[in-house]
Amino acid sequence: MFNMWISACVFQTDYYFEYTECDSTGSRWRVAIPHSQGSCSGLPEPVRGTDCTFSCEAGEFLEMSSQQCTSCAAGSYSLGSGVRFDQWDSIPAGFSTFTDLDIPVSFNCSSSWTPQGTHLESNRDDCTVSLVYAVHLMKQGSVSFDYQYLDSNVFFEFFIQNDQCQEMDQTGSEKWIKLTSNGEWGTHTVNLKSGTNILYWRTTGMLLGGKPVKPVLLKNIQIEGVAYTSECFPCRPGTFSKTPGSSSCDLCPRNTYSGKGASSCTPCSKTQYSQEGWSECKERPPCSEKDYFQIHTACDSDGKTQMLYRWVEPQVCVENVTGAVTLPPSGEKEDCPPCNPGFYMHNSSTCLPCPQGTYSDGTTECQRCPGGTEPSLGYEYKWWNILPRNMKTSCFNVGNSKCDEMNGWEVAGDHIRVGVGGSDNDYLILNLRVPGFKLPTSVDDASATEFGRITFIFETDCSADCELYFMISTNVVESWVGSKPRQAYTHTMTKNASVSYTWAFQRTNKASDVRQYVNDIAKIYSITVTNAMDGSASGCHACAMMSQQDGSSCVPCPAGHFINKDTNQCQECPPNTFLSGHHIYGKEACQPCGPGSKNNKEHSVCFNDCTFSHLDQNRTLTYDLSALSSVGSIMNGPSFTSKGTKYYHQFNISLCGAEGRKVAVCTDNVTDLSSKDLQNESADLNNFIKTFVCQSTIIPADGRGFRTSLSSQSISLADTFLGELISLTVFNIHEVSHAHQGCIYFLSSCLNGRSTVVTLRCNPEKSARGELTVPSKCPAGTCNGCEFHFLWESSSACPLCTETDYHSIEGACKGGVQDTLYVWNEPKFCTKGVLLPNKTSAQCEVVSLWVKAGIGGGAFMAVLLVSLTCYFWKKNKRLEYKYSRLVMSANKDCELPAADSCALAEGEGEENEDDVVYSNTASLLGKLKAIASKADGDNSESVQLKSSQSERWVWG
Repeated sequence: MFNMWISACVFQTDYYFEYTECDSTGSRWRVAIPHSQGSCSGLPEPVRGTDCTFSCEAGEFLEMSSQQCTSCAAGSYSLGSGVRFDQWDSIPAGFSTFTDLDIPVSFNCSSSWTPQGTHLESNRDDCTVSLVYAVHLMKQGSVSFDYQYLDSNVFFEFFIQNDQCQEMDQTGSEKWIKLTSNGEWGTHTVNLKSGTNILYWRTTGMLLGGKPVKPVLLKNIQIEGVAYTSECFPCRPGTFSKTPGSSSCDLCPRNTYSGKGASSCTPCSKTQYSQEGWSECKERPPCSEKDYFQIHTACDSDGKTQMLYRWVEPQVCVENVTGAVTLPPSGEKEDCPPCNPGFYMHNSSTCLPCPQGTYSDGTTECQRCPGGTEPSLGYEYKWWNILPRNMKTSCFNVGNSKCDEMNGWEVAGDHIRVGVGGSDNDYLILNLRVPGFKLPTSVDDASATEFGRITFIFETDCSADCELYFMISTNVVESWVGSKPRQAYTHTMTKNASVSYTWAFQRTNKASDVRQYVNDIAKIYSITVTNAMDGSASGCHACAMMSQQDGSSCVPCPAGHFINKDTNQCQECPPNTFLSGHHIYGKEACQPCGPGSKNNKEHSVCFNDCTFSHLDQNRTLTYDLSALSSVGSIMNGPSFTSKGTKYYHQFNISLCGAEGRKVAVCTDNVTDLSSKDLQNESADLNNFIKTFVCQSTIIPADGRGFRTSLSSQSISLADTFLGELISLTVFNIHEVSHAHQGCIYFLSSCLNGRSTVVTLRCNPEKSARGELTVPSKCPAGTCNGCEFHFLWESSSACPLCTETDYHSIEGACKGGVQDTLYVWNEPKFCTKGVLLPNKTSAQCEVVSLWVKAGIGGGAFMAVLLVSLTCYFWKKNKRLEYKYSRLVMSANKDCELPAADSCALAEGEGEENEDDVVYSNTASLLGKLKAIASKADGDNSESVQLKSSQSERWVWG
């Protein structure tokens, strides 16, 4: 017999307390549970617990033995009814990360969210990766998190499911996360319902060009609404809380460190250093060239500047050790460069902007503009002694805070260049803020198509994969990878709004503790912004005046008018011309419209009104394209990324009409853009695009398990109408080409911008709207990324029918009526236009006059022929009789001429008869000759006798 003794649960360390599930009345019980099943007996009896919605305040936890709220000890914190995750050395308990299960195994999607100590990092490829956390709330709560989302080529969504795996209803702004700027963290908050909430953070990359995407970064996940917290959370390494009852932990200052659960930070030794929030100290390295940088001092009272060298702050290197370098000596004092255009020198040391109404080239005093002119406002920065007041510079690295207080860019006399930074993967940021634009007085704001433009000259010199970004707000307009020679770039603003231009330079995207590319550099030599609202003037331009009298003030010109150089007064542009930009001085400002186009009322754009005429072989062909005036769409594909994501390219085309307005819209629906924003055009520039031809990347709902299809990466392919013309003739079918060319959105490989050609082909078998297709050799619509081609087959592309396109067919005369039918020429290559005439009928005679005359003439000739035949027959019989009489008479009188031989040839028969043969086959000509001979009075009749070798006589 075996007896097992179980000890009594005497110590509280032998067991722990938990609450039961809440019942229908909202009550629950506190029960004791041993740490190991069956390890002890005599557990405390269950007691009634606190209310299910009970929770402690921030900085407290629920002490289960007493069921009372107790303050957290120093070195720990509590959110009361919430939980926070801010330490990411590993994936915390309760979180899971996985890839999309719908991806085939052959695509090898093994990416996941990766812990980086202070934050989580998403995948860099085009896999779909999810981060999941399930939480049960006893009352309504919320979830908030900090994130950094820089790349629009990544779809970043946050959604919630219940315990039935059904997605909760969320607005677009709650589900689709908004992009952030470089160096900025955004915060996203969503309310949660009571019960089970399964939280999903999901990213999907789109590697369409082979370039890796920038990962999404995530940190500080905080969930509110948990019923109670039974323990406090220890402060993570590098942080501390020195007072009991803390709801958060603070970062350790520089040159200090702490371990987990610290109530204070420990200073580093003199030979060591640490950055803010470090959990350990590191040895100070010897100083090297990477630890200092050069600056130019501001102009002094003597107008001199000097090059100085400074240590990168905070200085972590050591100067007085073997192998360390020292700061180079300061340079000689030099004359300050002149002021930038629009500024003047004040007290030989400071450059100030010219007062309103004056101008300067930067080397002279400000002067008033002459009569008939006004200042050209803007920024023109080409001398870099100090950073302009409307520009700022910064350094940012998500995993490294040591560059936060560094200058990202440094002025250097004739250029501004990137600074040293703290590490090679820092973002070195330069920002220029423009509050708005002010057009010249003579330009009409309502009809303006260009409010301003920015032009900058730059170069990069790199030994690695450095990249320079040019951005508007958070939207990357253009980027350059690797070394680039000195060159200029221009971007035009088509909206009058405040704008923030940003340049960001990164030496490499690979993190490393060792500096390898510190000498990789980017330089900007000049930045010019036209029509800046708060700008200064570097010169003057002509303006329109009310009259030619001296002192007359500038007046605005009506829309579509230019300034006459002779009179300085407004004059309307000629027909079929448009004003190019905001330069309206001189008649040459009115640019001619392209073929097949005309100007709108304001002369701001040229467009086609859906009609077109063409002279072909003395025939005018007219086309009516009104059926194609609404926006046409084509979606090609599907295509697949390297990891199997299915996507399509959708093109929207506005061909003609609409008075030249750009009505083709491509929208990015993964942002928080609302339909109201779309109508009011109040959203950010990168949310939607209105142009003539645009392209969007569409990911179907089944492409990655999305609830709805996604539209992203919208770009403009054409924003200027160039013209309409006949391009070529194929099988007697004329193809009408509509050409559009983009002048704002450029690619580095598209030196002349993107261009789009839409070819219209006449096909009477198609509907009026027809069908859009792309070339079979270039299923993406382009083969080089710069030239796009589309074919639009439609019956509307056929010329209008005219009278030359049909012919008539006359029917037979029946009952005195003759019908005339009209039919189209075959094959028919026309549409609309003139209608086919109806069938016509006319009186007719069964036998016409000419037919009657022919019949009468034929009858007469037949009677005549018969009469002549009878006459000659009778004459022939008479002549035959005479012949007979003559022969008979000759035989009797032996008066016939001697024959060739009267004797019979030897051997011939003894028969001595003569046969007379009468020929009745005389020709008609012979008979006519005979008649003629008789008519001459010759009454004798001659008979032609023919000799024969036989004994017979033959008369012919």
